[in-house]
Amino acid sequence: QGLERTEHEGFGGGNTAWEEEKLAKYQHSETRLLEVLESVCAPSDFSCHQLLERSEEHVEQWWFHEQQQHPDFFQWLCMDTLALCCPPGTYGPDCRPCAGGPRQPCSGNGQCDGDGTRRGTGLCICSPGYGGPFCADCGDGYYEASRNKSHLVCAECYRACGRCTGPEDSSCLRCKRGWVLHEHRCIDIDECGTEMAHCRANQFCVNTEGSYECRDCSMACIGCMGAGPARCKKCNKGYWRDGAKCLDVDECTSAEEPVCTGAQEVCENTEGSYRCVCARGHVRRDGQCVEDKPPDAPEKGFFDDVTEDEVVVLQQMFFGVMICALATLAAKGDMVFTAIFIGAVAAMAGYWLSDRSDRVLDGFMKGR
Repeated sequence: QGLERTEHEGFGGGNTAWEEEKLAKYQHSETRLLEVLESVCAPSDFSCHQLLERSEEHVEQWWFHEQQQHPDFFQWLCMDTLALCCPPGTYGPDCRPCAGGPRQPCSGNGQCDGDGTRRGTGLCICSPGYGGPFCADCGDGYYEASRNKSHLVCAECYRACGRCTGPEDSSCLRCKRGWVLHEHRCIDIDECGTEMAHCRANQFCVNTEGSYECRDCSMACIGCMGAGPARCKKCNKGYWRDGAKCLDVDECTSAEEPVCTGAQEVCENTEGSYRCVCARGHVRRDGQCVEDKPPDAPEKGFFDDVTEDEVVVLQQMFFGVMICALATLAAKGDMVFTAIFIGAVAAMAGYWLSDRSDRVLDGFMKGR
């Protein structure tokens, strides 16, 4: 693709006449080779870049010295030099012909294993409907609709036919598994009625076209002849027979004595059994049914319901009482108490100015 893209390009420049005169040199130049190689691999295709790097010397050898004698680059590089590929219709290390011949491998109705590579077996992998070592015959379940010297067309038989002469249900020569041939027609075999089916103990057989299915019995049954509790051979534990049907036993009402004996327990009937649950308004804790109520909350202390604002007020009252007491003592002329009084006032003022001033100012600005 790169060679085709650059076939009519030149070096590029302003002198068109010179380019046209030198175009032949561009065709075999290193510049063109580099332009082609830059677009060979996608940026994220690591394996392509790896292969190109390994083959770089061969590519340059062909470009500068071999392309006149070997114009087919794929043939020279992939088949002759690297020996990675074979011509179409051949396979393996020696490029041997595929089954059916290299011109039309597998009669055109399949694929040769390893075709065009140095690998494979050369055997035919036939397309659906075709068979034989060269895919020249119709496969099982197909018949020959038309044939000439070069082509074969196979069409599908009636679904029950393994071999046939046409598409009708009366043209069967052999039947598929699960069917029996009768006057060129394939009749379904009833595996359930002929005891050819193999189902497990607690299953029953259902005939299908060409086969059968095993389905589980009802849980009311121990062995059954069909679906539902009316087809049981024997009733399961927890059920009782009423005519042809196996019905659930209500253990909660049929028992002479209570089946759930725990405190605040009641019986709940289930299919084939029962269970003991807690009465309404009760829950099971540690295996016992207890009243469903939140656990007792611890008694509140005297100050548990006090809010933060109330705490601040109490602090202010405490500081106020202390300051009044100190002021009374300071008024008597005691220098020690006077100093303590002045310190307490300063501390109170600092507390208000530092911790509360921002909220006081904010409230004042908002007109509170």
